[in-house]
This record gives sequence, structure tokens and C-alpha cells, in this order.
Amino acid sequence: MITDSNSPSRGGRFPELLRPRNAGDAFISLFCLWWGLLGLFSLFPQIDLAVAKLFFVPKQCLVPSSPGQICGSFPYSDDRILRLLREAFLDLPYIVAFVLVWMLFRCWQHHGATFNSLRARNLKLALGTLLIGPVLIVNLWLKAFSGRPRPRQTDLFGGALDFVQAGSFAGKCVSNCSFISGEAASAGWLFCLIFIIPKPMRSLVAMPIAVVSLLIPALRVAFGAHYLSDAVLGWLSSLVVFAALLALSQTTHNRRISEN
Repeated sequence: MITDSNSPSRGGRFPELLRPRNAGDAFISLFCLWWGLLGLFSLFPQIDLAVAKLFFVPKQCLVPSSPGQICGSFPYSDDRILRLLREAFLDLPYIVAFVLVWMLFRCWQHHGATFNSLRARNLKLALGTLLIGPVLIVNLWLKAFSGRPRPRQTDLFGGALDFVQAGSFAGKCVSNCSFISGEAASAGWLFCLIFIIPKPMRSLVAMPIAVVSLLIPALRVAFGAHYLSDAVLGWLSSLVVFAALLALSQTTHNRRISEN
């Protein structure tokens, strides 16, 4: 449950990561890191290829359709336990989001001294990050128009399409493409929740959340559904959006205090 034991109205202080200056600095650092990693993966596409090859098992083509055709599969994608894990994790961020919406409505039912404004702000921050990051930027924009084929769709890993590096929109994928990973972005959003969970509960749930948050994109890479760059940049994109909204929220909050 996302509450707040450090509300200014109760004499507490904002946690270190939630202070305006730290949030702004974090956004700038994460934003630059995201673009720096995109440049790295774009300049050195062999990183993506090398990692994908770790999970790909080539096989002899039964009826080659062209000379030099590569056949094979990503065997982890056929593992029953791993597939069940992926299915269990697939809707987890949106189940959590539904709970957060319910908590926000409960929060708005309070007025005056019983209304916890910082709790409401944290809930809106979390839901806003999910909407802007994984939903709008990743799934409705990048994945729809990037054109980058997934590893298992490329001719290097048993598919039919050409490989394109991270950041290129020249691929021939039509929809639901590889750049960037939507599930990794949702997993990154789950990780962001650690920073707005109160300390007593944070110490109990931070590690499980972090493990699940990292396992989700790892499975997508192992399944041949995404390249390493798709997973890393997708996961990191939610942290960038979270830090941006947090910095904006704190700036607006401080401005209102100064005006009053």
C-alpha cells in the first residue's frame, strides 16, 4: 500500500529521492543515460546480436528456401515453467495499477485534516508514469512505428526480415515491433514504485519487486522476443518518465507554497 509517513503536513520530511533538486538531477542523469545507451547500441549493434546468439540454437533447415538460410529457435521460449512465469507477469503492472486507482479514489474521499495530499500525489505520480511511459510512448508510439523486427523475426535467427540496429526506423516490422519492449517498460514502472512506498513496507517488498522487475525483461530477451537494447531502454524509459514527473510535481508544489 502506497502511503506516506513523511508528509510535510505531519512534521515529516520528503525522502531523499523525492526532494525537488534530487528529482531534477535524477531526471537529467537518467535522460542522458537513456540517449547514451541508445547511441552505444546503435553504433555497436554486435552487442545485441551477441546476446541474442546466447539464447539461439541453430538447426539444419529441412527445406532451405534460399542459400545461406539460418534455421533454429530460442528454446527458452518453449520452456513451460518460463512461459507460465511470463504469463503471470504479463498483466501484473496493470493489476497493480487497478489497485492504485482504487486507493486514489479512497484517498479523495477524505477532506480537510484527514486528507493525505502527499499520498494522493504519489498515487497520481505512479499512474501518470504508467500512462505516459509504457502505454503512450512505448506501446502506442514506438512499438507501433519503429519498424524494428524482433530477433526471432530476422533472418539471422530463423526469421525472414532484415536486422536493424536500435533506434533505426528502417525495419519492415508492420506492428507490435521490437523497439522498445513494452513489458520491460512496465517492469521498469514496477521498480519505480519502490521509491514511493513508505519505509517500513519498502524494506519488505523492495527486493521482490526488484527481482520481478529485472526478470520480466530478461525473459523477453531469452525468448527471442526482444534484443538486449529493447529490454534495457524499455526498462529505463519508465524511470526517465517517473523522474520527470516527480521533478515537475515537486517544482509545482514548491511554487504553490512560495505563493501562499
